[in-house]
Amino acid sequence: MDRRDFIKMLLQGGVSAPLIPAVVWAAPARKIIVQQSPIAGFQYYDGEQVFSELWVDTPLLLIREQDNTYDKNAVAVHFKQYKLGFVPKADNTAIAQMLDRGEYLSAKVVEITQSRNPWERVRFEVVLDGYFL
Repeated sequence: MDRRDFIKMLLQGGVSAPLIPAVVWAAPARKIIVQQSPIAGFQYYDGEQVFSELWVDTPLLLIREQDNTYDKNAVAVHFKQYKLGFVPKADNTAIAQMLDRGEYLSAKVVEITQSRNPWERVRFEVVLDGYFL
């Protein structure tokens, strides 16, 4: 069978599906920025101790603290083994719920500022990873 006959058969539906090569187009994974915020409590935990090690794009770890007596939606922000503080209470409900559902969230430093105000020193962003759009 030559190419023309084969194409005619394809167009007429005369070839079974296994003979037709399958082409799978995979959409690239997208990252969805959930929020950007300062680190709450930076001055009360290990933030000052490791401030000089933090740079833009430094990866951070989000740890859900369900047993936190002050905030039922508490999400701690860690760098290596150091606790830097928390996702601000006013902004943590959605992140806590996503972590509780097992969503994969990543976090990183997006801004470093030499400020006396601890709320201005480090801003971070939370990203929902691996979604296909």
